[in-house]
Amino acid sequence: MRIGFGYDSHRLVPGRALILGGVQVPSTLGPEAHSDGDALIHALIDALLGACALGDIGRLFPPSDEQYRDISSRILLERTLKVLGEAGFRPRNVDATIILESPRLGPYIEQMRSTLSMDLGIPGAAISVKAKTKEGLGLTGQGHAVEAYAVALVEEP
Repeated sequence: MRIGFGYDSHRLVPGRALILGGVQVPSTLGPEAHSDGDALIHALIDALLGACALGDIGRLFPPSDEQYRDISSRILLERTLKVLGEAGFRPRNVDATIILESPRLGPYIEQMRSTLSMDLGIPGAAISVKAKTKEGLGLTGQGHAVEAYAVALVEEP
């Protein structure tokens, strides 16, 4: 067994969809990003790659590469799982926290867990997604950014 940690953040801007954990959340702001900017999945990808000592999301999917412009982070996760599989690893457990001042994410958490369960091929009971605010502190707390943290447990079958 190995454990990895991941983090991601994006500035929020008008005119972009807010997608977190593969779920579109109604909002007037979305992440400024090369891909769809799903901070939760980006943090998860880094956690998975870190657990396996396989680099990070920027090395695997460089933002300078136009093939990743506006790509769904779920596709990036699928490709990451292929890399993990080729290296002899598979995910077993995920614990993640999204930090976002607004909108409230409570109504979308179970859908995020279900989507991640399907994408990762592990039971929903092995996936935890939590939402927090920064209570007005910093750029995220002022509603200008979204952050996500994730830890992932992987095993070599």
